[in-house]
Amino acid sequence: MSEHQHIGIPGYLGVFAFLFIATIITYVVALQDLDGMFFPGANTLVALAIAFAKMTFVVLFFMHVRWQSRLIWMAVVSGFFWLAIMFAYTLQDYLTRSVIGY
Repeated sequence: MSEHQHIGIPGYLGVFAFLFIATIITYVVALQDLDGMFFPGANTLVALAIAFAKMTFVVLFFMHVRWQSRLIWMAVVSGFFWLAIMFAYTLQDYLTRSVIGY
């Protein structure tokens, strides 16, 4: 059986610090009016980018995917690919609906 690898307590504290700072940045960005400065939906885009970065750190380090075999990596990537397909179909449905009565 192979030796289980992990990043140790300093690594976990570093990931925790990143997640904590990213949460604070998300809060500060939510207070700003980026929609007026750049384009409509800029706040949402920035918040989603920060959330994606946080999700990546959680999956890689807390779920130990970073040190797993290619089969595990393929399962994780295929799960996110499937999620992207579901978002695409949902967005397609939402964007093609007509507004009646407004």
